[in-house]
Amino acid sequence: MGELSANAIAKGLRPGLYAITDSQLLPADKLLPAVEAALRGGAVLVQYREKSAPQPERLQQARDLTALCRNAGVPLIINDDPELARRCGATGVHLGQSDSSLVSARQQLGEHAIIGATCHADLALAASADRDGADYLAFGRFFNSKTKPDAPAADTSVLARARQFGKPVTAIGGITAGNGEALIRAGADMLAVVGGLFDGDLASIEERARQFSRLFAAHHPLFSSSVHQES
Repeated sequence: MGELSANAIAKGLRPGLYAITDSQLLPADKLLPAVEAALRGGAVLVQYREKSAPQPERLQQARDLTALCRNAGVPLIINDDPELARRCGATGVHLGQSDSSLVSARQQLGEHAIIGATCHADLALAASADRDGADYLAFGRFFNSKTKPDAPAADTSVLARARQFGKPVTAIGGITAGNGEALIRAGADMLAVVGGLFDGDLASIEERARQFSRLFAAHHPLFSSSVHQES
């Protein structure tokens, strides 16, 4: 695994657990405490993913999460919605292949924003996202996923090949602390986790986050040094 780019480090991206919220697992009264538990356990990036709640509720939750993550020194990313990211003051946005274009999101949010792109298992999609200025590239699904059961399967070899773009590489899809090691060894800089993190009580969420942090400490050569840069 090569060095993370200076641009990625400057924007606050570093190897580790990428926590993604899910309203099916985290009702409104559990959302903030659950994310706080994940942050205590060492999450290095948080994504707010909510597509069904009314807009005023989404905006309030996003603002609350922005404040929580800013206090922890961790970037907050909004799923699919650059306008919500702009309104709540989040660090950036994550875009799927059917969402608004990366170029327009960059124009809306500015050069300082973190913008991630879903690339499935396709290096051509990754090359396009790289050209359009994505800050990190996400690949998956690697295991069976309750969140996106119909997503195309990905082979771990795509993670190593994706390092040619010089951007942080993210793995997603059915990841748990029990199967994450192979993905880190294959080239993942971040593990994006939904159910494998948030499907449980607050104590278990924090402990699972710590388990992921221990995996990165043991198997990602840049994990310790990147954390030290933030301290």
